[in-house]
Amino acid sequence: MMPAVHVDRYICQVIGCDYAATRKKRPFKMNIWEFLLWIFWIYVIIACIWIFITIVIDIFRDHSLNGWGKALWVLFLVFLPFLAAFIYLIARGRGMTERRVAESVAAQQATNSYIREVAGASSPTSDIASAKALLDAGTITQAEFDALKAKALA
Repeated sequence: MMPAVHVDRYICQVIGCDYAATRKKRPFKMNIWEFLLWIFWIYVIIACIWIFITIVIDIFRDHSLNGWGKALWVLFLVFLPFLAAFIYLIARGRGMTERRVAESVAAQQATNSYIREVAGASSPTSDIASAKALLDAGTITQAEFDALKAKALA
């Protein structure tokens, strides 16, 4: 097997070009439109990767889809990614949305429950009862108890 340098020299001999001229390094020039085109294609590639990852995650989070169905969808995504992504989004897009909304609602409820637990949200009756316990223990005066009771009932 020939090294790449010899292959390049041989190709130049066959097509009749000057090997030394082709080996000169030229500065990289790019105008603004080529730069914007590169940015566009990078955006498209990142969007495609994002969509594929989102679909794979949804496939494995779907409890109604059995193991063979998941395996077939993944194989379909591997061998025909764009076609599989379009078909998945059309055929199962609504279920994908419903699962995502259900997960969001569950996460919001868990967050609210945690906040209530940590904040110690109490009712007016429990506030009055704790103030009464403080009054009975002699920690607060009757005037302070009345102020706490009025605040709890407000």
